[in-house]
Amino acid sequence: MNKHSIITTIAIIVIVIPFAVSGWNVFGTQQMEYRWNGPGAFSFFALSNSGNIEFCNAMPFWTSFEKLQVETFYETKHIGTFTVKPLTVNPFSSAIQAGVFTSEEMASAQHIFMSMDFEFDGGDIRLDPNSLIVVVHTETPIIGIIPYSSNTQMSGFDFDKMMNAEDLSCD
Repeated sequence: MNKHSIITTIAIIVIVIPFAVSGWNVFGTQQMEYRWNGPGAFSFFALSNSGNIEFCNAMPFWTSFEKLQVETFYETKHIGTFTVKPLTVNPFSSAIQAGVFTSEEMASAQHIFMSMDFEFDGGDIRLDPNSLIVVVHTETPIIGIIPYSSNTQMSGFDFDKMMNAEDLSCD
């Protein structure tokens, strides 16, 4: 093997590794499981008062993201956003990260959330539970500079079930 082949091989490896790591992050972030810190302890009202989320990385490589946002909507009106800052989770393990809820109309958001919690726990229906939509927005830049984000939309009921999960793959 001549000197130019060795240099070319090393250059290819140096170029490919950052893209491979970024690709793993994108894939790993989409596969990551999460729930409220404490199985069965989630409520939308607790979300509105900020709190901690447990993230489970069931992948055999480190997974990280820049930002995770849980945006809530009721009848197409934006209620508020729960934001989790950057996090890296080790392979086959879980990590807990704090999040902060912000809303322009906090009292209105908390009223809607308390009503939904009551309904999801078997109480009388006061507000249409099908009108509560949750969008989970994750940002994971590729090689640290190319923006990449993914959105997952679900009903408030499905989000409530997911956040109250008893078991994650890391348990």
